[in-house]
Amino acid sequence: MENRRKYFFFDIDGTLVPKSGGAEIPDNTRKAIDELRRRGHFCAIATGRGQFLARGICEALGFENMVSDGGSGITLGGEVIEIRPLPKDLCVDLARQCDSLGYTWAVSPENSDVRLTRVQSFADRVGTYYMKTVVAPDLDIESFPEIIKMFVACDPGEEKKIPALSQLTWIRYQKEYIFVEPLDKSVGIRRVMDYYHADYRDAVVFGDGLNDITMFIPDWTCIAMGNAVEELKERADFVTKDSGDDGIGYALRHFGWI
Repeated sequence: MENRRKYFFFDIDGTLVPKSGGAEIPDNTRKAIDELRRRGHFCAIATGRGQFLARGICEALGFENMVSDGGSGITLGGEVIEIRPLPKDLCVDLARQCDSLGYTWAVSPENSDVRLTRVQSFADRVGTYYMKTVVAPDLDIESFPEIIKMFVACDPGEEKKIPALSQLTWIRYQKEYIFVEPLDKSVGIRRVMDYYHADYRDAVVFGDGLNDITMFIPDWTCIAMGNAVEELKERADFVTKDSGDDGIGYALRHFGWI
């Protein structure tokens, strides 16, 4: 049986929660994680979502610790330790380039559910999904001390027309616009391990999607759900059962962690 303290990091959709967008952990999964905690192991969520959005899900799922914002945010014991901003100079360059090319954009200068844009057309295009959009005609991106996220309204394939994007990481969730944000969960996991002065080899990650590939690295143990994409399974140290079929509990028992 494994007696060393382990540090577990779980993706949400498709891993902890079988249904995308849900907030219910299967009973067997919840019991397995409760047993991990009872045995003194560290448990955290690892998500690409902003901390402001993920904290509610975190609480609903019974977690006090998380890596958020695609690896740039750390929350421990329910308290935000750090959220690293995007490189401001690159964000300013992106905004200026979008202006010259005719693409509208928005910015989130702090950890909140509000993003700011200068034009109503951006707000009309993206709607209210994910965040509230506030139109501020006099918005000056250079006036903000930090920039947490940016958003650019463009159609799929138009990203290559905006050279400044090549200097930043971005992802598209909807066809109307892209998110400019960090995309490497492993960065946040390393920071948590360093915070506790723990050996990277004692970290264990669970995931299912392409956005989990960045945390599937040789430094620690990587477990792919049975419902995971093939690219993730190929990188995994172990492939467990589906998330809805006690996949997390099955893996934890397999390795003797519970």
